[in-house]
Formats: sequence, C-alpha cells, structure tokens
Amino acid sequence: MEFIRKHLELSAKLTDQDWAFFSSRLIRNEFPKKTLLVQTGQVENYLSFVEKGIIRFYIPKEEKNDITFSFTFDGNFTSAYESFITKMPSAYQVETLTPTILWRLTHADLQEIYAHTDIGNTIGRLAAERIYLETSKRELSLLDQTAEQRYLSLFTEQPQLIQKIPLKYLASYIGITPQALSRIRKRI
Repeated sequence: MEFIRKHLELSAKLTDQDWAFFSSRLIRNEFPKKTLLVQTGQVENYLSFVEKGIIRFYIPKEEKNDITFSFTFDGNFTSAYESFITKMPSAYQVETLTPTILWRLTHADLQEIYAHTDIGNTIGRLAAERIYLETSKRELSLLDQTAEQRYLSLFTEQPQLIQKIPLKYLASYIGITPQALSRIRKRI
C-alpha cells in the first residue's frame, strides 16, 4: 500500500497517524478482464485506487458501438464519481479492460477520513479539482479540435492510450468510428 501513500503525497504530506487511519479503511480486490465494476442504473459504492490494470468508462448503446469517454490506468483513483458522491444511479458503465487490482474505500469510510484526518479534505479537494480539469479539457477538445487533432494530441498527452487500448475503444474515445480512425492512422 506504500505506493498509494506516495501517490497521495504528491499532493500533500501525510502524517503517519493520518496514513494509518486512511490505510486501515482500504480493501484490496482483484478483478478479471472484462468485469463490470458499475452498471448503468447502479449506484457506485467505492472510490478505488488502481494498483494494476486499465478501466474503461462508457455509455452502452444497443444499435451501435458504445461511447467510451474515459480510461483510468495504474496509479490513479477511479470511480463512477458522480454516482459515488450523489448516491444516485450511474448513467454509464465502468469495466476492467485488463486483469485489475483495486484498493477500495466505501463512501462512509471516505467521510470518516474527511472527518478524522487533518489532510483528508485537502486530498479530496485536490482530487476533485484534477477530475474537473481533465473533464473540462476533454470537453473542449471535442468542441474545438478535429478528430485527427485529438488523435495526434494523444501521442503527446496520453501515449498509454494508443499503446494499450483496443482501437475500437480509442476511436469511440476521440468521437469517431473505427473506420475513420483507420483512415487517420494511414494518413499519419
């Protein structure tokens, strides 16, 4: 679990007491590839830290391809966050793309961490700010860039996507069909 502490301390220094309280609440779970962690209409019960694995967020579509809108990789927190904080059903699904190891906190445990540690609220605020900035940047790219520009941006900003994600999910993530992505890849 020490890698989680190191990740948290990128934002703020934890006392040994705060870390002991935080780490005592973590639950380790392993999931095989293609496991649905959250289904549409289900309430998200966990905030998770990805020790190992890739997680995809998507809106399922019956008549055409699913709409993939986010991924989470090793060393990051993940959750159907809107559902987690509001306790309302999720509008999308969360799925493992690879075998995945998660360290999970329940909503109640997170509230305890906020209430009983000096650093809990700071870390929570910084994480929420990071999520907001990433979401805002993605929305702006979908509004302001061509599909080819979005694809080229991945090379510099998120190269792990291109290396590790199946092309059909990558195409959906940048808002195009797999065939259109193939044409872009041939031109580049």
